[in-house]
Amino acid sequence: MRSVLGFIRERVGRFLTDGKERTVRAKKNILGSILIKGGSIVISLVIVPLTIDYVNPTRYGIWLTLSSIVGWFSFFNVGLTHGLRNKFAESRAKGDIKAARMYVSTTYFILALIFTVVWVVFLIVNPFLDWVQILNVTSEMRNEVSTLAVIVFTYFCLQFVLRIINTMLTADQHPAKGSLIDLLGQVFSLLFIVVLVKTTEGSLVNLGMALCLSPILILVGANLFFFRGTYQSFRPSWSAVDLRESKGLFNLGLVFFIISIAGLIQYQSANIIIAQNFGTYEVTSYNIVYKYFNILGMAFGIFLSPFWSASTDAFLKNDIAWIRTAIQKYMLLIGLLVFVGVGMLLISPQVYEIWLKGQVQIDFILSFWGFMFILSFMFGNLFVNFLNGISALRIQFWCSILSPIVYIGVAILMIKYYEMGVYSLFIASLIANFNGILIAPIQYYLIVYKKRRGIWIK
Repeated sequence: MRSVLGFIRERVGRFLTDGKERTVRAKKNILGSILIKGGSIVISLVIVPLTIDYVNPTRYGIWLTLSSIVGWFSFFNVGLTHGLRNKFAESRAKGDIKAARMYVSTTYFILALIFTVVWVVFLIVNPFLDWVQILNVTSEMRNEVSTLAVIVFTYFCLQFVLRIINTMLTADQHPAKGSLIDLLGQVFSLLFIVVLVKTTEGSLVNLGMALCLSPILILVGANLFFFRGTYQSFRPSWSAVDLRESKGLFNLGLVFFIISIAGLIQYQSANIIIAQNFGTYEVTSYNIVYKYFNILGMAFGIFLSPFWSASTDAFLKNDIAWIRTAIQKYMLLIGLLVFVGVGMLLISPQVYEIWLKGQVQIDFILSFWGFMFILSFMFGNLFVNFLNGISALRIQFWCSILSPIVYIGVAILMIKYYEMGVYSLFIASLIANFNGILIAPIQYYLIVYKKRRGIWIK
């Protein structure tokens, strides 16, 4: 028995240490992320039936819709965290500690300033917002929903600043550590919800506190831990803030900002469209399907997470062979996940029944299109991650301007004219993802295999 365990340890050790430095680092992060993300997936699946049982499906749909509306304010991020990811990775690859700290400090300063102003403005405006009309709920819930909006909005503002540490970890090719921060936040949220279920009546305000307070406390702890330890050299300070020298960060951030707006419209507006046209109960159905099949997306994300920053490093060092090999391996992984996804689709009715205890009824056609959307997202995300890593953003920029128009137009056409169901939102998302499905793979091929530059690399 000992010899078998010794053999396994030896093989695993050899696997983790074999290859180039970025490959070894990616393997270790993938292994760590499998364990961490596995726990995250389990917790996210457990939280859904607990929260539905605590507040009922319709109220849970209100929570999801309100979160989507508040999520729109993420555009005030202006793409700076994505810009920081590339600039921090580039500075680290060049060994320029001073520049890296300048980018970190400037990003913290700007985002803290922006979201403080946004938060104060929201507190002033919130009493005048008619949440009953916005969320399509009964007037008895007016005060409860208004309070929940303040809680959720405060959470979003804080986490956009505090999650900069996650961006740094990912840029430094340590995404598993960033995932661990998220997992700890989920664990404490789950414990909080369990206590609520056992001790209180169903309340959206209590639910908001449970799901928002725990992650914020964990993020605060993570910032203190890393900036007093591993990242002490990059600890943000007033003296390191330099708005002039960080021009490259702003330029790159602005492009990411426009691209992020497109994604925000496409993914955050779904719950609002559903709530207005089908009711908040169907918001729950849509999100249940998304969470179920996004297990595939999360599994793929575990392996993909190191690729963005690793491709930055590889491209700067002209290691094209490494990039080709990595893409080929990712395509094989997608093929494997397709087979897993087909099995998940076939057993989805039974899974929903067991998972949700019959509280939510979901049509098979909704599951089918949810599965198709996740597959298209994984495929496109592979090539988009590579292009993001090398800052080849111009084509994606122009596509991102068009894609929200396509998404909303297709969704409204299907719902209003063809009277299609909630699944039309998945179809619209799939069609609007034309950049990831078609254009980004072509761009990758021209850059890596044909050595084309010009517009393809900008």
